[in-house]
Amino acid sequence: MENYYAVIMAGGQGTRLWPLSRRHNPKQSLTLFGSRTMFQIAVNRLAPLFPPERILVVAGTEGITSLRSQVPEIPPHNFVAEPHPRGTAAALGLAATEVLRRSPEGIMACLTADHYIGNEARFRELLATAATIAAQNYLVTLGITPTCPATSFGYIKRGELLGRYGEFEVFHATQFKEKPHREQAQAMLADGQHSWNAGMFVWRATRLMDEFARQLPELHRLLQETIGSPSLLAQRWPEAPRTTIDYGIMEHAAAVVVIPADNLGWHDIGSWETVRQVLPTDAEGNTVVGEHVGLDTHDSIIHAGNSGRHRLIATIGLNDMVIVDTDDVLLVCPRSRSQEVRHLVDKLTELGKEDYL
Repeated sequence: MENYYAVIMAGGQGTRLWPLSRRHNPKQSLTLFGSRTMFQIAVNRLAPLFPPERILVVAGTEGITSLRSQVPEIPPHNFVAEPHPRGTAAALGLAATEVLRRSPEGIMACLTADHYIGNEARFRELLATAATIAAQNYLVTLGITPTCPATSFGYIKRGELLGRYGEFEVFHATQFKEKPHREQAQAMLADGQHSWNAGMFVWRATRLMDEFARQLPELHRLLQETIGSPSLLAQRWPEAPRTTIDYGIMEHAAAVVVIPADNLGWHDIGSWETVRQVLPTDAEGNTVVGEHVGLDTHDSIIHAGNSGRHRLIATIGLNDMVIVDTDDVLLVCPRSRSQEVRHLVDKLTELGKEDYL
């Protein structure tokens, strides 16, 4: 399908993976799983469905040089610079104008650079199926079959069956529920009618712009008035409403469908705990990157950083802990509180300790 484009959102710092993730080396540039960065993994799993010339990357201006060096096969003009972060609605609107510039009938798969997907072949089959449905003017969201009552994801409620497409069933989406309380999450897991909202969407670019015109007219007008002028875009970008695509568009959009996807091996790499879910564990249940010697140490995450220096991490009597050692920062916290690392980053910002960010 020559008018099918992948759009990878590769902005953000990934503060919950601090101190490994920094402003100068954000999450998408980390080599958490082998020798490739998260961004390189996100690009490579799209082949052969999307050749490099049909992969667009949306990122902040300051991060584009690094991303281009990681995947030089993507043409330089395929990197779409977002002047300042304004949320996923603005970022995807910017990408949609670029898709339309190339193809008035363009379909875009909206993806991110911080997902881990173990079954890449099935993922490509899912994206191909989603494009077929999007061509019928549906807004397609890719749902993940939930495995636990997670409170860190949004949920999508399924309605009537639209149809079966190959291996996948497609349902009308009747409700988007942002990160619920645990009791709500347990109820949604039990009823079998909900999928996790993975933040991955497929739609015709014109269809998205129509929804912008209806629901976010200020953003639609700004995008139309700045097409082809990077300087004018940078000047007016602060006027763009700061909102997510879920809040700004999907919750009240028409003709939304969801494809529940299982057996993808999908993980949203948003914290040290999710890194642990992907990496192997040793006989004591520890996830270790680097050199570690422990006595009575179990079920912990021990990461020696990626600086290239050689330093042993030694532990005694630890259980369910996170230890991340870098050149200038040592993080130690319980695994149960690893989601709070971003609050520690906020504290460093308040204290003016910018050198550690």
